[in-house]
Amino acid sequence: MPTEKPSSLRLFIAISVAILAVSTSSVFIRFAQEEAPSLVIAASRLLLASLFLAPPALIRHREELQNLSKKELLLGLLSGIFLAIHFATWITSLEYTTITNSVVLVSTSPLWVAIIAPIFLKEKLTKNIIVGMILTLIGGTIIGFSEICTWEKGITCASPTGFGLAEASKGNFLALAGAWAVAGYLLIGRQLRAKITLIPYIFLVYGMAAITMLLILLITGETLLGYSPTTYFWLLLIALFPQLIGHSTYNWALRYLPVALVAVTTLSEPIGSSILAFLILKEIPTSLQIIGGILILLGIYITSQKEKRTKDKKE
Repeated sequence: MPTEKPSSLRLFIAISVAILAVSTSSVFIRFAQEEAPSLVIAASRLLLASLFLAPPALIRHREELQNLSKKELLLGLLSGIFLAIHFATWITSLEYTTITNSVVLVSTSPLWVAIIAPIFLKEKLTKNIIVGMILTLIGGTIIGFSEICTWEKGITCASPTGFGLAEASKGNFLALAGAWAVAGYLLIGRQLRAKITLIPYIFLVYGMAAITMLLILLITGETLLGYSPTTYFWLLLIALFPQLIGHSTYNWALRYLPVALVAVTTLSEPIGSSILAFLILKEIPTSLQIIGGILILLGIYITSQKEKRTKDKKE
């Protein structure tokens, strides 16, 4: 199994592609939600991604899959369960609370990763990672609140409407649960990607996540059948771009980068989403969105610079 670390340029390009691919998720999900329930969207993206991965995984990597230890297999299955919980809770949270609250709460995942990583992975939480994380979390929060707040001679915010207190509380908890779940998914991925090549790993994880979501659909009585061709088209795009390209590239990077750094880079998604919303939906970014985006990019730059200096010292 090759162990040579990719160049900094290759890692940067890969992460940039992942951010762009994952950024399409919110736009495609919005189109799919016009007809399909949230749980169906979550299950479809994972099931379709697993089916696409099955041929190369079972033909070219069959031996590696068969040689997985019991511990590796169990951790991969657990990672898949975490991934299924993340999509189920986060996408469903949008039905009960504002996009603002959902984005802000689910974006706390790097915080939970940073707290847990030193315990389970022995990865030190450096000063630059802390500073970068704070900046990206602040930037993500500003972008989240930009939907109900404006900055014209001072910041003014309108009260969110359309949700009752009980509904909003449920949605907020679901979004926070999504952050906890993706933190577990990334932490396990960092550990396993050091031992398992990409295709077998993501096939194992996406497959288990798909099985978990199908069980959830069975319990809730939802079905994958009976939707329009247009809806299935959006579901296919969700599986291809944010899942197969976006998440898979993040999983590839987990083998070479600290999990806290990978988690922080995921906060660039609101920036990519804003750009796509401008190009596709003609939504012009607000001043707060621009400020939040600058803070996120600055936070990622500070975090990655520290990682680069650490690498240089080792070499």
